[in-house]
Amino acid sequence: MPLHPKIAEVTDRIRVRSEGTRRKYMDTMARAAAEGPRRAHLTCGNQAHAYAAMGGDKDALTDARSPNIGIITAYNDMLSAHQPFETYPDLIRAAARAAGGTAQVAGGVPAMCDGVTQGQTGMELSLFSRDVIALAAGVGLSHNVFDSAVYLGVCDKIVPGLVMAAATFGYIPGIFMPAGPMVSGLPNDEKARVRQEFAKGNIGRDELMAAEMASYHGPGTCTFYGTANSNQMLMEFMGLHMPGASFVNPGTPLRDALTTAATERALEITALGNDYTPVCDILDERAFVNGIVGLMATGGSTNLVIHLPAMARAAGVILDLEDFSDLSEVTPLMAKVYPNGLADVNHFHAAGGLGYMIGELLDAGLLHDDTKTVGGQGLALYTQEPKLVDGRISYAPGAGKSLNEKILRPASDPFQRQGGLVQLSGNLGRGVIKTSAVAPERQIVEAPARVFHTQEAVKDAFKAGEFTQDTIIVVRFQGPKSNGMPELHGLTPTLAVLQDRGFKVALVTDGRMSGASGKVPSAIHVCPEAADEGPIALIRDGDIIRLDATTGTIEVKDVDLSTRTPATADLSGNGTGVGRELFEVFRQNVGLAAEGAGVVV
Repeated sequence: MPLHPKIAEVTDRIRVRSEGTRRKYMDTMARAAAEGPRRAHLTCGNQAHAYAAMGGDKDALTDARSPNIGIITAYNDMLSAHQPFETYPDLIRAAARAAGGTAQVAGGVPAMCDGVTQGQTGMELSLFSRDVIALAAGVGLSHNVFDSAVYLGVCDKIVPGLVMAAATFGYIPGIFMPAGPMVSGLPNDEKARVRQEFAKGNIGRDELMAAEMASYHGPGTCTFYGTANSNQMLMEFMGLHMPGASFVNPGTPLRDALTTAATERALEITALGNDYTPVCDILDERAFVNGIVGLMATGGSTNLVIHLPAMARAAGVILDLEDFSDLSEVTPLMAKVYPNGLADVNHFHAAGGLGYMIGELLDAGLLHDDTKTVGGQGLALYTQEPKLVDGRISYAPGAGKSLNEKILRPASDPFQRQGGLVQLSGNLGRGVIKTSAVAPERQIVEAPARVFHTQEAVKDAFKAGEFTQDTIIVVRFQGPKSNGMPELHGLTPTLAVLQDRGFKVALVTDGRMSGASGKVPSAIHVCPEAADEGPIALIRDGDIIRLDATTGTIEVKDVDLSTRTPATADLSGNGTGVGRELFEVFRQNVGLAAEGAGVVV
């Protein structure tokens, strides 16, 4: 199928926009690659330090003809999604030795759990942790003894930070290894119901705790389709995973075999072999367009609208909110996974998963097939399904059809004709809204504003019974310069209760919502933020705001904002406690949310 004209148009637009930065990046990568394998430039003393603890691998390492893999791991056992990585280094080392190579843990990177910090002070470090992860991975790889790298990470900021590092070290190959989702627990819709009952005061904390523990109950990624699982989708659509690797449960023979296969492939694609595939050749504008199309087709997390521009900038590619919105217009929403539906990612995978979706989108001309991937040339490789044959991975054609059309539908007969992400613009600036889970009758809200500077103040007003009519709730001073742009997911139950009471309600914020949010219309990432004296700082209680997701507009009506003085907020308390002191330099130097809120890119 020929490439869809809109896909071609957006790709060309990105290519032209990025011409200068991409050329500079690729020239830098070419110079680094021309130096040949890294270890050749180290002194004997340098190498002795690097190999001192490597035991029986020393001969292969000093020989310098066997490829050496650097492992960057985000392991900790506080993140359920990352706990399985504890055993990966041993498995990777064994697989590398069996294939004639070596592997070393190059370094660890921090990996915070947004589920633990949600609604807490620590969440103000969350977005910035992405850039810290890129820095930490860079430190690990700077030892310059690696011919290839594998990246062990799954969740929210971790994968984007690792991609930024992989792009920076793009002259060496890199493969991302997932851990897979936990097996299904309490259904996500039941978890949401319990949370709303608690928000209403109808049940106690003991019942809430029981529901939460039944939802998050074992090793693996949380099973709703939030940022963590959107990351896994993204790595597959962009060709940085092995085909079919994203949603295989941890602790299974198939999961371990995929890790072994990825290790073997990481050795095959180094500059020492005949299939040299550096990351810089994979991460071009086509790969990022494919990733955005995947995000739209699956109804993925809005956090990726922050992360993808930062990831792309690390590879010299410049993305704009317009690109997301235009690609969304032509991408069908093919999946219904919680919060966009009742199914979880295990159900989605069983119904045909990413392999089926990629095949359908390729057939519809909505993806670039001519991309380089870690698996080989062409995205069509990712329509295959991994099978376990005699303990090893063997690829076979996927089912070629959805096995449950309540969860996964063909591109020709989707749940919605558009992907559900809309750019918003107007006299309040620019932002985005995710509409894939918002009922059509709720996609236009015109109502008086109630303005708050913290999410706690919104909850207090709710408990005091102050919301008695249609309302647009404005929560400002939540951008990256203000306080690190924490997710405001804690507002979801409150807003949902108001909506269930029959009110038209919407959120407008310069902050973020969680990847698990969706049923309440939310204009997020509004930019410029209040701390930059953006128009959102000019709103007052009672102003009539119109949010229209159908036309992509957000505006204050019948008000001349230029006559107003921007509101200010006392942000001094945002700089201390739970490590916030260490991130002052980040708050001072962070870029615009619309450009990825980057500090190091």
